[in-house]
Amino acid sequence: MLPRFELLRPSSLEEALQVLAETEDVRPIAGGTNLVVDMRNGKLAPSTLIDIGSLHELCCVRERDGVLSIGAGVTLAELLDDPMIARDVPTVTAMAGSFANALVRNRATIGGNLVNAAPCADTAPALLVLDAEVELASTAGTRRLPLDEFLVGAFETKREANELLTGVRVPIPPGGARAAFEKMGLRKISCMAKVDVAVRVDVGADEAVTAARIAVGAASAVALRVPKAEDALVGGPLTDASIEGAANVAAEAAEPRVGSEYKRQVVRGITRRLLESLAAGGAS
Repeated sequence: MLPRFELLRPSSLEEALQVLAETEDVRPIAGGTNLVVDMRNGKLAPSTLIDIGSLHELCCVRERDGVLSIGAGVTLAELLDDPMIARDVPTVTAMAGSFANALVRNRATIGGNLVNAAPCADTAPALLVLDAEVELASTAGTRRLPLDEFLVGAFETKREANELLTGVRVPIPPGGARAAFEKMGLRKISCMAKVDVAVRVDVGADEAVTAARIAVGAASAVALRVPKAEDALVGGPLTDASIEGAANVAAEAAEPRVGSEYKRQVVRGITRRLLESLAAGGAS
């Protein structure tokens, strides 16, 4: 059973931010796929909820000056179906397609998944390899943070209590970029990730890697980039040796809970497989 609470429905982002600034013990709610579960389980019992799911300022995907701006209220189903996402950042499309099931995707939002900051949040690794930033707004103004700075730990971010995450900014990768995402779960649908891995390499005309990104989720307290593994790929073409080295470093960087040490082997295997696919010209 849900605890008692007051539900407020602001008509604008400005009104929502004012309520956040003036109300104690308040939580924003959009899809509610995490918050409602936590309230039913007794983990959270806010006295007030602010329904931000229908705010037009938080909807839609837009492109401007080489950057995709994704409203925090965009659902995973909308990400999956959006033609700009599919064209410019298909790794996000792949992530969205593996997210839970159709019912959950129709409710869960990109902003909610990031703010909840569960170690198994599928959105985080896919966005980390795209150098995504989050936008945070309050009555005092707006600020931006790189996603890897925003995510602090398990269920912990740098969002202040009076702030809303209003959007995610994703620079469109250059033409030579190749990227891929893979999730390992116990079932094909409706499963939380046991391991998420996203990889990206920017390749020049000579097939040399000029930049690389590797991100791992659900294998540590927070989704994380692995710079040492990325460095192992830069400066030459993707080879068996460089791929193996990067996969080994990525596995070593994982910090799974006691009893889940097998995840290091999973990280190694998925990272190797994804990089081999990119070396063969796969994904994009």
